[in-house]
Amino acid sequence: MELEQAKTEVKELREKLEYYAKLYYDMDSPAITDYEYDMMMNRLKALEKEFPELITRDSLTQKVGGHVKEGFKQVVHEVPLQSLQDIFSFEELKDFDTRVRKVAEENNEELKYVVETKIDGLSTALKYENGVFVQGATRGNGLIGEDVTDNLKTISHIPKELKEKIDITVRGEVFIGTKEFEKMNEEREILDESLFANARNAAAGSLRQLDSKVTATRPLDIFIFNVQKYDEDTFDSENSHFTELDKLQKLGFNVVPVRTLCSTIDEAIEAIKKIGEDRENLSFGIDGAVIKVDNLRLREILGTTYKVPKWAIAYKYPPEKKETKLLDIVCQVGRTGALTPTAILEPVKVAGSTISKTTLHNEDFIKEKDLKIGDTVVIQKAGDVIPEVVEVKKEKRTGNEKEFKMPDTCPVCGGPAIREEGEAIKRCIGIECSAKALRNIVHFASKEGMEIDGLGYSIIEQMLQKGLIHNIADLYTLKTQDIASLKKNGKKFASNLMESIEKSKTRDLFKLITALGIRHVGVKGAKSLAKVYKDLDNLMNASIDELASQNDVGEVTAKSIYEFFRQEQTIDLINKLKQANVNTKTIQEDEGDSRFEGKTFVLTGSLEKYTREQAQDIIEKFGGKTSSSVSKKTTYVLAGRDAGSKLIKAQNLGVQVISEDEFEKMINKDD
Repeated sequence: MELEQAKTEVKELREKLEYYAKLYYDMDSPAITDYEYDMMMNRLKALEKEFPELITRDSLTQKVGGHVKEGFKQVVHEVPLQSLQDIFSFEELKDFDTRVRKVAEENNEELKYVVETKIDGLSTALKYENGVFVQGATRGNGLIGEDVTDNLKTISHIPKELKEKIDITVRGEVFIGTKEFEKMNEEREILDESLFANARNAAAGSLRQLDSKVTATRPLDIFIFNVQKYDEDTFDSENSHFTELDKLQKLGFNVVPVRTLCSTIDEAIEAIKKIGEDRENLSFGIDGAVIKVDNLRLREILGTTYKVPKWAIAYKYPPEKKETKLLDIVCQVGRTGALTPTAILEPVKVAGSTISKTTLHNEDFIKEKDLKIGDTVVIQKAGDVIPEVVEVKKEKRTGNEKEFKMPDTCPVCGGPAIREEGEAIKRCIGIECSAKALRNIVHFASKEGMEIDGLGYSIIEQMLQKGLIHNIADLYTLKTQDIASLKKNGKKFASNLMESIEKSKTRDLFKLITALGIRHVGVKGAKSLAKVYKDLDNLMNASIDELASQNDVGEVTAKSIYEFFRQEQTIDLINKLKQANVNTKTIQEDEGDSRFEGKTFVLTGSLEKYTREQAQDIIEKFGGKTSSSVSKKTTYVLAGRDAGSKLIKAQNLGVQVISEDEFEKMINKDD
């Protein structure tokens, strides 16, 4: 390769790596797999080795990728938190051993290795003075990190005080366990919140919250894996990293649990293989194994480069691919009603685990891969990610393979399964589908819905698990003693919840329409529908054309409403709610004051006296409407602090801009 050609490729690689590193380290939102990133980095390293004149100080091969997030105080690390050099073969590991062994022999030092799991999380430094936790910081760029002390104090496995009064700084990895991550994402899906891409980024995003109360709600944990600095008078290392870890455990730290002391590189290789075989059984995610020199004096002699220590290295498990048969494709129904096609495979062992099924994501994925039942397919599993079908061996087809077609009905409840325009998935829209029960009941009881105080995600989940309820209507058949059984000394809780459930029967019609969770119908649309139809029966009998002619209802929404109320499941639920005396009519209010009738408001910026919802409710109470965008039809723009593009657009269009004080005068004035 010519120098100019190499220069062009190096420039492209650096730009891509900087972009992906920013997403990964700073935004906690990865766009590519770790393996893809590692391969790009390896290519850059190879080019820089071949053309050393192209190496620059700002290349990612020479520095750690993270930056300090705005809003956090900076912490200068007394001992840099370096990254590790990655390797992908045992040959490279033996080369590492050769270099280290030569230095050990020249200096007459004993050489042993410690092999540990490489935890997939966010690296942090914890500082203790006189045995008391005083400061915690993220790695950042290795030299300067973020002060996340308050957030780290929410993690139960970080001791606030050690068992001995010593001065010490340790390094650990904050992570979220595999089951905890799955549970957290399940709950976020139910609550219509965006899902985390993986456990590592969930942990990083949780630890780097500006509000420690948010961090406290996340299932963070930590493993300590290194001593950064200590007071020699109070902490004796005995010149051994392995011994150090044992001592840290006795002090009260949660030390990395998988660690093996090895006398030779061959023993280290066997330890790495063992971790690879056992990683399916670990309760936490890993992205490799770490091999460290145990002898601390030898570490000092070996030293470090600007970016990595010369006494440690990280082995990354390469993705393993295996061929197997695609025996069948079945659809599973998720808690949002999404129908996910799943491959049923002839069992095959890949990357330490036996794979017999895997997700096929959606109908488009199946078409893109040209998958047919009976195909020979290639399965890949890199690290701890979910196994996936990466390729079809079309040359092995016999002609007996079958096309797969997504079902038109839900395999769980038999309700309609539809794929709307612009969506990649089909959804069951049956409101009594048992697969969707948790999500539907959580939404029904929410603040936007029937406002049943005390009936949150975890309580509903317990009720479903114990068989106390199976669907929305069952909430109104609950007994006080059933609810009390969910909590120790739960009589008071049960009494309050029963009172809240009873109170929900008197909610306005728009709350009930919102609570039913009709696709494309939010609070605003529900209010408009309730205002027009007054009675749920009237809404249920409306035609598509009639619905589409209403304000805030387009053709797609009209069709969704119409189809929803034609389902047997919906009719059954409505009848049960009526039998429970749940209100299905608009509650008449004094409509004498309609000062905002015919006026449209746009809210922008941070309001100090009201929340957005409160301001919107006030406007609607006086007959006005709110909109999310500014146009010539906008009457007022209510601008709070830090108002942006909407304010500028209003000024350009000549739309009247009002402050909160002016808004208050408008709502408090006498007629």
